[in-house]
Amino acid sequence: MLKKKNTVSKLWLKFTNKPQYKMYKWELENYKNEQLTNFFTGQDLLDTPEKIIAAARQDGCLNVMHSGNAGDVIYALPTAKQLHRLTGVPINLYLRTNQPIVLSGHASHSMGAVMLNEKTVALLAPLMAAQPYLNSCQVYQNQKIHINFDIVRSKTISLGCGNIARWYSYFTGVTPELWQSWLTVEPDKAYANTMVLARSERYRNTAINYSFLSRYPDLIFIGVKSEYEYMQKAIPGLRWVEVRDFLQLAQIIAGCKLFIGNQSFPFSVAEALKVPRVLEVYAKIANVVPEGPNAHDFYFQRHLESLVRELYGD
Repeated sequence: MLKKKNTVSKLWLKFTNKPQYKMYKWELENYKNEQLTNFFTGQDLLDTPEKIIAAARQDGCLNVMHSGNAGDVIYALPTAKQLHRLTGVPINLYLRTNQPIVLSGHASHSMGAVMLNEKTVALLAPLMAAQPYLNSCQVYQNQKIHINFDIVRSKTISLGCGNIARWYSYFTGVTPELWQSWLTVEPDKAYANTMVLARSERYRNTAINYSFLSRYPDLIFIGVKSEYEYMQKAIPGLRWVEVRDFLQLAQIIAGCKLFIGNQSFPFSVAEALKVPRVLEVYAKIANVVPEGPNAHDFYFQRHLESLVRELYGD
């Protein structure tokens, strides 16, 4: 067991023997990670298909919980869908509200200081109700939970890379089929010739300029008003559609000709629907990976413009 040094000992080591201090910090970080791993995997978790099937047979359902951002909830659904396929029992989704969010730098988030609140749950609920593999979606109020999807935040895996939608499989042993759609909605055909945009303040690639889209007809933006106003500066003819809930948002995306977005909630919906979609990748945290049909992503301006010409038409 690594013995943690007190403040005086750490400072003395830092200023008298920097190589040894760096080694101590490295060993301490490894020790913390080892302790976390032991804590989260040493309990009687439902972390294998065999355990999950046994619990489902015993209780006749599986209750799963999530407290992350709305997009993270969407990316957990392929695993929930696979849990239903594996066990055949009702899957109840419980959303835990008012958990604090930690933002880096000067970025802001539409949810403010929390990842999920009651308003967002109400916006999500109609979309969740439309999914055949979910029995219910409710606010968590101390119900029995079989699988807590928040375990992905245990610091046992890196959250800055890989694919968000695959994280949940690492803790359940259930492999989601990410190349197939996992959201089912009725497309809104009124948007059949529309290009839909969404771009949050977080995860913007500042080297990208969307003003070239001004020459394309029928452009709409879905997202919060401040995000729309920012994009309208580059695209004056852009229209804002304020949705009543996330089911309507999904129906618009499902019906559109092309969707373009960054690593925000609307893109998670486009990815789940497998519509023609283009992702603006945020290089520092590239943890959204388009998979399956109609999937495209980019880092550079010329590639974005080329993709739009190919997918929408010139």
